[in-house]
Amino acid sequence: MRTQLAEELGLEFPIFAFTHCRDVAAAVSKAGGLGVLGVAAHSPKAVRMELEWIEKEIGDKPYGVDLLLPAKFAGSDKGGFDASELDERIPEEHRKFLDKLLADYDVPALAPDVKLTPEISVGFEKQRDVIELALEHRISLIASALGPPPAWMVERGREKGIKVAALAGTVEHARRHVEAGVDIVIAQGYEAGGHTGQVSTMVLVPEVVDAVGSIPVLAAGGIGNGRQVTAALALGAQGVWMGSLWLTTEEAETHPVVKEKFLRAGSSDTVRSRSLTGKPARQLRSAWTDAWEDPSNPDPLPMPLQPRLVREAQTRIARSAHKNPGAAELSNYFVGQIVGSMNQVKSVRSVMEELVTEYADTMERLDELAEG
Repeated sequence: MRTQLAEELGLEFPIFAFTHCRDVAAAVSKAGGLGVLGVAAHSPKAVRMELEWIEKEIGDKPYGVDLLLPAKFAGSDKGGFDASELDERIPEEHRKFLDKLLADYDVPALAPDVKLTPEISVGFEKQRDVIELALEHRISLIASALGPPPAWMVERGREKGIKVAALAGTVEHARRHVEAGVDIVIAQGYEAGGHTGQVSTMVLVPEVVDAVGSIPVLAAGGIGNGRQVTAALALGAQGVWMGSLWLTTEEAETHPVVKEKFLRAGSSDTVRSRSLTGKPARQLRSAWTDAWEDPSNPDPLPMPLQPRLVREAQTRIARSAHKNPGAAELSNYFVGQIVGSMNQVKSVRSVMEELVTEYADTMERLDELAEG
């Protein structure tokens, strides 16, 4: 399963694992892949703590980080809004709708001492401290989601010998990333969890491979077993970028209520919704997404207004879902269509071993077919 990109990064397997959980990132790196920690809602202090922990855990194994760096968002023409400006721009209609939704599902208020879920910071300059801090650590890769990375990030990465990647949902996105100077393009199809476009992985990956020339491509979206890894490589990718599959592992910090929902869900139980971040993101369908999709209710606000609006509600839901049926109904999280195959809790190492074994078996079967 070795590719040129895997060799350059010192990987045993070209399996890149996006995760918000440091334990998962470390476990993947130790198992021969490359764990990528999402740090979009982290403060510089939190990023330092997480990366230092990972480096201590994995020794000289490679790992990376991922940030949300949207090119367009509410206030992007002004460099972004501060917290008070965001609050001023949230309509009272939305606040009332959200209050009623939580009341209808009997979601209790937070205790005074409870801290809210961290919110997403958007804008290159607002995240510059986090990016600079990450680049000072022993990362092998830094990825930009939702837009091309800024020129200074590409330059700093090049100076440090750190590969800069960016996620693309269309060929046009991929071309813009190449123009920005990225080292890797991640072609993420419609099936993927989180922020995703409307082109399927099977169509998107070869289109991007053909469009970007010698720039290596990773395939993302709907990849959860060794046969799909084989297919991604056959489409021209030099590796796979996987996120959803790790959410039901033993190491994952997924909320227990949400993890149980994932284990029971089918591949048609997800929906692209703007209800959490303000941009279309695939997540588990729930009473929460249904309410926001109802045309009689307000439409979700653009990023970053929507995450600012819902962060208290999401904290209330998460803290009470284990004992409150209403909160459990509202509970959801980002996940791709591969959730239909995520029906057992396994260790990260077991998942990696299964991916590699099925890849080898599939290649053997294809060799037999080729030999006639």
